[in-house]
Amino acid sequence: MPGTPPTRFVYLGPEGTFAEQALNSIPAAERGSHTPARSVPEALESVRAGEADAALVPLENSIGGAVGVTLDELAEGEPLVITREVVLPVEFVLAARPGTALPHVRSVAAHPQASTQCRGWLRAHLPDAVVVDVLSNGAAAAGASAGEYDAAICAPIGAGRHRLDVLADKIADHPDAVTRFALVSRPGPPPPPTGDDVTSLAVYIAHDRVGALLSVLMELAVRGVNMSRIESRPTGEALGRYVFFLDCAGHVADVRLGEALQGLRRVCADVRFLGSYPRQRFPGAGDRPIPAPAGLSDADYADAAAWLARLRAGDLS
Repeated sequence: MPGTPPTRFVYLGPEGTFAEQALNSIPAAERGSHTPARSVPEALESVRAGEADAALVPLENSIGGAVGVTLDELAEGEPLVITREVVLPVEFVLAARPGTALPHVRSVAAHPQASTQCRGWLRAHLPDAVVVDVLSNGAAAAGASAGEYDAAICAPIGAGRHRLDVLADKIADHPDAVTRFALVSRPGPPPPPTGDDVTSLAVYIAHDRVGALLSVLMELAVRGVNMSRIESRPTGEALGRYVFFLDCAGHVADVRLGEALQGLRRVCADVRFLGSYPRQRFPGAGDRPIPAPAGLSDADYADAAAWLARLRAGDLS
């Protein structure tokens, strides 16, 4: 899909979930087709098979942590790359059919993660209500709309889609909770650098080498590459075999990050490039990117390379 904007989008369904809400925030998706998938593997496989141009899938949540199935899928199978991230506030609402009053709510449908994140509110406002586990926030809204449950904990988009009244909004116990989504496409040239980018990698260390993980971290540290996230996942080969997922500040086009990638290629058993893409800033993440340490900017690298070239040519001026 190099050079061609995506028009066929798939996302982790069903309809009326935070994933659909996140997809709607992407300008390029305004004019494209949107197809819900039943699972993350199904969404990504549709991209690999050419049935969709891009898939929006959850990557991590500030409360629940990384989404393991997404990481596993990115590390295995035909390569895919992240071209964009979407950081969405997780603002749960309690919604019900029109005419339902809060004191009359006796059953609440919710995805287990949603009810966990709203446990305090439920205890304070609906202590006698029965919470029923369902497969998704969208399914919760659909169930309330059909009269199967008195109310649902869902995303605002789910309440609107199923014509439910919002009885209470922002009911999550952690008001600053966010979910990070990744827009994933088939391999192609990454978006151009913006000066505030993220590069994601899946790194396989050499397990028979002492200090293998330290070597990985040193390749980044000595070049002043800031690592914002590291997550380990079992490879499935044997106990103690892990792949490490890294998020690094910078773009593959940056000289210092490019040199770090070359270093990782030398010291690691394998490195899978998962994409360079613009960072989405959100409250609490800081106002601006961290500048390169002294001596490690692209200009510094260019000056040092030119100096070495002069030495090799016999020019000591």
